[in-house]
Amino acid sequence: MSLFNKPTLKVVVASGNPVKVSAALAGMQKMMPGASIETVSVSVPSGVADQPMTDEETLAGALNRVQNAKEANPLADAWVGIEGGVDYLQGELATFAWVVIQTEDLVGKARSGTFFLPKTVQELVEQGLELGKANDQIFSRINSKQKGGAIGILTDEVLDRKQLYEQAVVLALVPHKNRELYLPETANP
Repeated sequence: MSLFNKPTLKVVVASGNPVKVSAALAGMQKMMPGASIETVSVSVPSGVADQPMTDEETLAGALNRVQNAKEANPLADAWVGIEGGVDYLQGELATFAWVVIQTEDLVGKARSGTFFLPKTVQELVEQGLELGKANDQIFSRINSKQKGGAIGILTDEVLDRKQLYEQAVVLALVPHKNRELYLPETANP
């Protein structure tokens, strides 16, 4: 059954980070404004480095989080994994996140918007520091990854981490909203 046909939903978000939980809920509420959505936060391992350094590793982290959340809390309508990462594009370090939303029979995936990091932040990440800690050090912040994140700092909160992830949540719901296009066997009985 489609998420979009249920008046009440239980959604497990594979993170203890309040920004990720809030983004998952806000994106789902935008797509399903009439539904009552309960979110459950569960901290599970990503199975990748604390700072994923490639697009592929970041997506693998989001997929792993969803699987681990489903194992930890199997009684839900959907499981959401959000993994932030970085990758090089033409020698510059860019950052983004992957969002994965899984139901019993369908997986939706989407990547957030991407932006480039300042060289000072890039250098600290290259030395092995997690992006959030590098931002805290460079910009004299405390726990910025559970607040506006790098994008919030660099835009003076015109766009924050929650908003960046929220749009990717909406995009990851596209297959769920259009099941007949993503599950061909249901379209052609």
